[in-house]
Amino acid sequence: MQLRSTKSGSPLVSYREAVLNCLPEDGGLYVPDQAVDFRQFFTHMNEKTSFQELVAAAATSFLDDSLDPVSASRVAKNAFNFEPELIKLDDEFSLLNLYSGPTGVFKDFGIAFMSAILEEFLEKEKQIMILSAARPDTGVSMSRAFSGKKGILLVLLYPSGQIHGLDPSAYVPNGGNIIPVQLKGTFDDCQRLVIETINDREFSKRYNVTSCNSINAGRLFPQIFYYLYAFIQAKRFLCGDLLFSVPSGNFGNLIAGLYAWKFGMPVNGFIAAMNANNSMGGYIHGKPFVCAPLVHTNSPALDVSFPLNHERLASFYDEAPTVMRNMVYPASIDNELTLKTMEFVYKKYNLFIDPHTAVAFAAAQKIHSINEWNGNTHTVVLATGHPERSANIVEEATGKKIRVSNFIASLQKKCDPIAVIFPQLDAFENAIASCF
Repeated sequence: MQLRSTKSGSPLVSYREAVLNCLPEDGGLYVPDQAVDFRQFFTHMNEKTSFQELVAAAATSFLDDSLDPVSASRVAKNAFNFEPELIKLDDEFSLLNLYSGPTGVFKDFGIAFMSAILEEFLEKEKQIMILSAARPDTGVSMSRAFSGKKGILLVLLYPSGQIHGLDPSAYVPNGGNIIPVQLKGTFDDCQRLVIETINDREFSKRYNVTSCNSINAGRLFPQIFYYLYAFIQAKRFLCGDLLFSVPSGNFGNLIAGLYAWKFGMPVNGFIAAMNANNSMGGYIHGKPFVCAPLVHTNSPALDVSFPLNHERLASFYDEAPTVMRNMVYPASIDNELTLKTMEFVYKKYNLFIDPHTAVAFAAAQKIHSINEWNGNTHTVVLATGHPERSANIVEEATGKKIRVSNFIASLQKKCDPIAVIFPQLDAFENAIASCF
């Protein structure tokens, strides 16, 4: 499968090229140039199929020009000693547990695959630098995946506030391969500055720069696999329409689901679950995209005013606008309803969920109610974060104290950055260069 830019000025590239050079020079984002047929997997696989087996088979089909079957099996094995879990709640709802990875967030899946595939792609003498925007509490996901990897330097750019869970002994000045940089600004500023730095082609060529944010196809496309896995697990009890409710901030998760549908996964729709930022709600309904001021909420991973994957969604909609606007259901959930939904899920199902999952669950309930869907529609809600990571909010919502394991507590230990900068390109590049 080859990839093209969302704009028209760049040639087609292989998956390998898109991973190592993540942004086309025309300023677009890479998207699949043609559909891959995944229908064979739905016929031959069932609930006994492991996630590793699915990934190895699907990756071979998906990345046939970049990964042979032996390499695909090795990547799947190296990436995943964990897998998603589909939890059926009742006839209307299931939860897809995506927080079973090494740092308790859904990002672990895409990051683990990218880490493993980079080891396949990189030549021994070549070194690559990964620039990624990170939130103070989720940069640890990338740090754990890439720490100590030969030939890889990881630069984490995060907004004001101390970063959590990193090991200072892994910093570049201490002989490691991690460079955490704090930005005096917002997460949106971090994302913008990472893109600006990658588009500084002289700098990118000097350091062989790519990214591990969802602008990189190597991080985004592996998220398709857990949609396929969820369907294979669910097909034994489905008797009507199937939807996925997706916590949506940068919209990488939603785009991955749409690609899974485009490649043959039987699904009837997606719920774009947003918090008060509601960055894409109007656009999904056919209105022009407007970047609104950022709103801070109790589901901070969804606090995005300009989604990185806006262009990919626009490209998808350009292909079939009528189909897409009847297939994606946007819903905005405020802080109060987020807390009430966490309480509801605990009382009804005896399960703790984090606030991002609660946004998706509340959105699913809202869309079910608006459309008056009955038991013939089943919605899989993506559970994207471990509830222990949001223990204070869980306790506020449910009135129940949640025990935080030593492992989760270790991910929340505060660490200092190597540098603190203003959101300027030269300041960021100088902070990186000063480490060498």
